[in-house]
Amino acid sequence: MPIKVGMVSLGCSKNLVDSERMLYKLRQHGYKLVTEPGLADVAVVNTCGFIKSAKEEAIETILELGKLKAEGTLKKIVITGCLTERYKDEAAELFPEADAVIGIGDNKDIIDVLDHVLAGERYVHFAPKLSAELEGERIISTLPFFSYLKVAEGCSNCCTYCAIPAIRGKFRSVPMENILKEARTLAENGVTELVVIAQDTSQYGEDLYGGSKLPELLRELCKIDGLKWIRTLYCYPERITDELLDTIASEEKLVKYLEIPIQHCDKDVLSRMKRWGSEEELEALFSHIREKIPGVILRTTLITGFPGETEEQFNRLAEFVQRVRFDRLGCFAYSCEEGTKAAGFPDQIDEETAAHRADIIMEQQLLVSSENNEKLMGCEFDAVVEGFDRFGECWFGRTPADAPDIDGKVFFSSEKPLEIGKYVRIRITDTLDYDLIGEVIENESSK
Repeated sequence: MPIKVGMVSLGCSKNLVDSERMLYKLRQHGYKLVTEPGLADVAVVNTCGFIKSAKEEAIETILELGKLKAEGTLKKIVITGCLTERYKDEAAELFPEADAVIGIGDNKDIIDVLDHVLAGERYVHFAPKLSAELEGERIISTLPFFSYLKVAEGCSNCCTYCAIPAIRGKFRSVPMENILKEARTLAENGVTELVVIAQDTSQYGEDLYGGSKLPELLRELCKIDGLKWIRTLYCYPERITDELLDTIASEEKLVKYLEIPIQHCDKDVLSRMKRWGSEEELEALFSHIREKIPGVILRTTLITGFPGETEEQFNRLAEFVQRVRFDRLGCFAYSCEEGTKAAGFPDQIDEETAAHRADIIMEQQLLVSSENNEKLMGCEFDAVVEGFDRFGECWFGRTPADAPDIDGKVFFSSEKPLEIGKYVRIRITDTLDYDLIGEVIENESSK
């Protein structure tokens, strides 16, 4: 009987790609992959260790698996990822139930790791983080029609609140020819939607080619047969160029969607964060983007409660959000992370105040989203079918305006059966805060 392995991938989509590469190695070596850790002999947990809430989720997951191991359901537990890389030997001591505690540089050697633990050893090892693989074959664990395309590893921006450079190392781009080869393989295997990701996607190529090659990469991706939607996440505001905007505006396969994390608008707060811009510069940038790409969907992320953020600076941020009217927005309370420069800043703000400020921003955004959705009544969009909601007795999916996992859904009725991964034309008939309701007016399979 083959040994059964279950993977638990926590955190961001970039982490998920790492998990998918490990899954491929495991399957190639003869392990049987199962979707539920409770059905496995060995559980591999790819942790996130970015902020407090992510660390708490990882710890809870490991402890739950420890209970399954104590009951005899699981035989072995392997933990890896950002949490273990960040805390190394502390993690080995904190989780005695783990049979292996490894760093991100060891993921490429997951077969050797399992050899150790299945032989009865407790294996603790941390290969250099810069040895983490940048590419490799993987098993797609998302819905089969879409995939993340990771174009770089690490980060060199060194924002004062962020532990990612210490965890993942400096920014390293994947050579363009290798990215394109992977994208062609994905398309040949039925992927029609690519989501291009990195810690700072707009920096792609600077380390290899002496300048950002994101526009060129996107143009080359658009030449690949079979791809329908190509989406780009995590572009930093200081690296948004007219070449990038013109590329997005002119290429049909590039969805008119940009995620640009700005974190704040106040110049002094941004300076302490080691982030670019001022209120005036950011507002001018978003206005310029909307001029260059009519109908573009703009998404951003913000942090409230950063050390020293005054009530006046927070109010300025709230007013900025109301003026700019982002289409998509996530706001997070500042998480004080040990080892970062910001952790040593004076005037730390209590968690309750930071969370309250984040709630205010998200309440504002709910109103903006609701108002924006009301304007879509009667409009028609393409949508990709993601599944059927048995409780609501309707299909659901996404329009080009919504990125997987982070944005809203569109729920729609259809007189005929639909296929997951197919594209349909829908008309909007109602709204649900962040979501839309519609009806199918044209089915891809009927064309």
